[in-house]
This record gives sequence, C-alpha cells and structure tokens, in this order.
Amino acid sequence: MTRDLAALTSWHADWSGLKVAVLGLGVTGFSVADTLVELGAEVVVAAASGSDEHKQLLDVIGARFIPAPDDRAVPTALEDFEPELLVVSPGYPPSHPLLAWAERHGIPMWGDIELAWRVRDKVRAAEWIAITGTNGKTTTTELTATMLVAGGVKAAPAGNIGIPVLDAVRDPEGFDVLVVELSSHQLHWFGRNEGGEIAPLASVCLNLADDHLIWHGSAEAYRDAKAKVYERTAVACVYNLADIATREMVEDAEVQDGARAIGFGLGIPGPSDLGIVEGVLVDRAFLEERRTSALELATLDDLRDSGLASPHMAQNVLAAAALARAAGVTPAAVRDGIRSFRLSPHRTEQVLEQGGVVWVDDSKATNAHAANSSLSAFGSVVWIVGGLLKGVDIAPLVEKHAPRLRGAVVIGVDRAAVLDAFARHAPGVPLVEVDEPQTDSVMPAAVSAAATLAQAGDVVLLAPSGASQDQFSDYADRGRRFAEAARGHGRRNDDEIGIEPREGGDRDDDAGADPSGATDTL
Repeated sequence: MTRDLAALTSWHADWSGLKVAVLGLGVTGFSVADTLVELGAEVVVAAASGSDEHKQLLDVIGARFIPAPDDRAVPTALEDFEPELLVVSPGYPPSHPLLAWAERHGIPMWGDIELAWRVRDKVRAAEWIAITGTNGKTTTTELTATMLVAGGVKAAPAGNIGIPVLDAVRDPEGFDVLVVELSSHQLHWFGRNEGGEIAPLASVCLNLADDHLIWHGSAEAYRDAKAKVYERTAVACVYNLADIATREMVEDAEVQDGARAIGFGLGIPGPSDLGIVEGVLVDRAFLEERRTSALELATLDDLRDSGLASPHMAQNVLAAAALARAAGVTPAAVRDGIRSFRLSPHRTEQVLEQGGVVWVDDSKATNAHAANSSLSAFGSVVWIVGGLLKGVDIAPLVEKHAPRLRGAVVIGVDRAAVLDAFARHAPGVPLVEVDEPQTDSVMPAAVSAAATLAQAGDVVLLAPSGASQDQFSDYADRGRRFAEAARGHGRRNDDEIGIEPREGGDRDDDAGADPSGATDTL
C-alpha cells in the first residue's frame, strides 16, 4: 500500500515504517536523518562523503549509510531499499543523476525545510519569518531575531544560517518565532507537494543578482526559486524599493488575504514603507496614521555604533525592522536590538590597521553582488579577489570599480576569468596573481602581495566575489586565514614570498566612493 504523504503534516501523524532515503550527510542531512528516525521512519542516507562522526552517529541512531560516490550510477543498495520518499540536502542540484532516478521512478522529493514545516508542532508550532536574497541573508536573519528577542519574543535564527531548522523545531523549550534564512537551493523545493506548502508570517527577498547559475541552470530559474519565499505569506511581504525584481516577485505572489507589501529603502519612505529621514530610521508602515506620520526606530548613530552604517548594512537593518514590526514588536525593541547587535565575523570586519592601511575581511562576499557593495564602501582599495565564480561574469564589477583600485591580488581556481576581466576593463590596475597550490600558502602570499601594493589611506579588502571551496573549507576558513596572515604580515619578509606586481598604469588616486553605492545591497 502506498503511503499518503499529503497526510503527514504533523509531528504527531503516523510516520512509522515510512521508507525514506536522505541525500547528503552534512549538517543538514544528518538533522533530517535524525528527525526521521525519531519519527519512526526507516532511514538510509546516501552520500558521496560524510564525516566519520556523522557516519558513526547514523549507526547509533539506527539509520544506514550508503556510499554514493559515482554521480553516474545509482547505488544498488539504494535501489534495493525502494524508498517511498527522498529528502534532498541543499547541495544536490536538480540535474543530479540520483534525482533523475527518483523522478523516473515516481519517488516524491522533499527538501529539509518542507520536512521541518510539516513537523513544526512537536513542541508548539512557531510562526516562521522567511528571509532570502542574493546577499545579506545572514545579517538580516540575525538582526531580525535580535530585535524579536529584545521585544520579549522567544525567537531563534535557523536554516541556511548554520542551525538546521529541524534542530530548532525539536528544541524541547520551543519557540514563538523562527527566523529562517533560506538559500535558493532550499527554495527550489518549495511548493511541489500537497501538505508541504510553507506559509510564513512575514517574508523578504532582500535583493536579486545573478548567482548559482550553474546549480539552477539559468538566471530565470534562480529568480523563480527566490520568488517562492513570498508564497502564502500571512502578514507582510517585505521588498527592496531599489530592486524592482523584488517588487515584481511580491506582485506575482499568491499570498493570504490581508497580507501587505512593505517596502524598505535608504530614502524618505512613502506610506507602507520603511526608510531614512534626516539621519533617522523611520516606519511608515505599521501605524494607523501612516499617510501623515512616521515612527522613529533608530538613528544612523545607532547603526554606526553597531558597525551597520554602510549603505548595504543599513538596508539590511531596515528589512529586519520591517519583519520584526510585522511580528508585532515595538519601535523601542527594534532600536534596542540594533544597539545590542554586533556583526558576525567575515562581514566587512576590520582585522588590522597598520601604517595607515586598514585590512578588512569580507570573505562572506561570495558573489559579485556582495563584492560590489563591499567595494562601494571604500575610496581606495587593494582588492583580494577570486574563488569559484559559479558561472557569473565578473567583468562588470571590475569595470565599475577600476577607478578606486590601487591594485588587485587574484586568488582562486578561476583566476583566468578574473585576469581577463582586468585586461579588458582595467588594464591600468597593477595585478598580482597568486598561484599557490597549498591552502596554507594562499593567504600569506596574497597578504604579502597586497602589502607591496597598499599605501597609507588604502583599504586592503578581501571581497572575493567567489565561493571558497576551491582552496578553503568555507568562507569562514578563508576569512580566518586572511586575518591571521594580515596580522602577521609585518613580521614576515616579503622577499620570502617572491611575488612581484605586474606593471600597471596610472590610476585615479582621488577616486571617492561611487555614488551608486548608496543603493547597493549586501
């Protein structure tokens, strides 16, 4: 008898004996397997790799690991298992052979977020606030949760931020609100299955720029995945006034009756918007007299004290404030949340100031959109750039910011594309190419090269515009190695590295911040 998966919409439904295959054994995959075993399902986990710890824990909880190292073949053990359901970790692209196999055999496929939504009532069913965007997701998620907590709401950040939603759902204390960061990979699986339709209290797509094009297959598919964040929203669809794509997503979304469109931007807000008036962040959305009045939320001085004063960070603050206000917290709680907030590491984090040169770690700038915001915040930059470009053309970014570049240091496996962009659009910018095969050598070489290029008044900026997994374990590892190398660069002899900058022409040493940076978003 085929199980009616549409009926599995509660922790307290009958999950016993359901045969589930989980794809992936990272943090998300293990949380899925652990949850399903607890529900009484029969679980196997298929993955190309996984930590020894996770494999051992699978044995402990009663799940089985199936090695799936060959992308072209379906493991016999997985076929023999005959799963009734596949739960897919975010790393598996839609084109993966295992997903094609499941499609051919009519096996339903869920993402981890759909499973979490279905079983969210284990303790008590928290409201969800859903956050996505090409950039700024993690900061906005953390800010929103901080504002909610400041308002007395029992809230927690979860999702793509690093805390699996399933772990938050199973917390024995429970939550009033979960603030869920969603990647485009997770959103891809939304709305495919009856009973699994997520309905957030409030939602936002912060911005949209090309990213993950190889994973999704096209810019349109990437955009369509992001747009799913707004579907079935109950109270507020928050969008970026400076990004027409996000407004169009809201206009196209099927939402619940009474849901409102709430804009945010750096200018004077209209009714139903949040914005800035004479150095004050104001709310003209969540008050009865919004056509004639506004509520003060915080000041730009508050943002400066918390390291949030750059244009893209201010937009993140306004988006978070709109989400928190949609959940019912007061303006005072928004202000208190901002004042108590501190940025997580590797997000425009100053790690050193020496000899008039400031060293800034923005390793979280893993795409051109984020790097654009980061570069726009500084006037004269030595740019450490490169990594996995994920199919995105970096040339427009190089062309736009060439006037502010003292020089550039190119790292990563996709160096050829970066070097070509500089040759075509910024031939006068001095370049150093770091061709170091060992992870331990990359950042010492890059920092030493940057030190030879930088002058007093410059910022040495790690804003790679690419993913990190080509040379590092993740963006945090990349940023940490940069910070360590920067702090130690004065104690090293640059000659030991043996890297000399290529000759470049003149640059505009008086280049200031690009005015367009005022509307850039992280």
